[in-house]
Amino acid sequence: MKPEALDHYLSVATMMADAARCVIRPWFRAPLAVVDKADSSPVTIADRTAERVMRAILAERLPDHGVFGEEFGLENEQADYRWLLDPVDGTRSFVTGRPVFGTLIALLKNGVPILGVIDQAVTQERWVGVAGRLTQFASPFGGQAVTRHCATLAQAELSCTSPEMLELAPHDGWKALKNAAKRMTWGGDCYAYGLLALGQIDIIAECDMNPWDWAALVPVIEGAGGRITAWDGSALRYDGDRTVLAVGDAKLHAKAVEMLAQSNTGKSST
Repeated sequence: MKPEALDHYLSVATMMADAARCVIRPWFRAPLAVVDKADSSPVTIADRTAERVMRAILAERLPDHGVFGEEFGLENEQADYRWLLDPVDGTRSFVTGRPVFGTLIALLKNGVPILGVIDQAVTQERWVGVAGRLTQFASPFGGQAVTRHCATLAQAELSCTSPEMLELAPHDGWKALKNAAKRMTWGGDCYAYGLLALGQIDIIAECDMNPWDWAALVPVIEGAGGRITAWDGSALRYDGDRTVLAVGDAKLHAKAVEMLAQSNTGKSST
């Protein structure tokens, strides 16, 4: 792909992130109705309106591209280029006033993520990943998108959005990883992956992840120096097992995959 084409797609992604931020921020900690979807996950006017404005921008700027959003499904299925949108990843955090949700915007070419954005409307932080480039981070608090060195699992900060998520795991290998890590923390949704890209977290292991949940994370994590795959170490894909493993130090990846393949056998010395 020509760099100028990728730059154009990046400008459209930035436009969508700006628009979604304008929609979402006024609803934060404001009275609003929360509707439970068929899968019991919550949705609000902020989710739906933000996705609508992003879709409107795509329809105007890139009408030949496909789009697949959490709230309104798939359009232009045959397109080689497909945008994946999650307007509020972490709606549970959003509706309870916690600023650890985010807007996820990804562009895939023939199923491979080539561009990803994590945007936090309240803290005004934004991570932008583009295949083959260093991840860019903008924040009023400063900081740089560079993962940190972590020599062993025993030194690693491990994170997952919720224990309930892991009840849907294909196996209980995550227990061995938890026992091997220094510490386990909960919560964060996509914001946790942003923190991993900043070197605050070392490993994230999650499951029950939809494509719009992980696609934007791939260029962000890889461009910051980390790795992100399924639990078995294979590339993330639409028809995968819905597991996601992200590590800040790529040297931890093989060790984490090995742990996830085990049953819970007690504290590791790794």
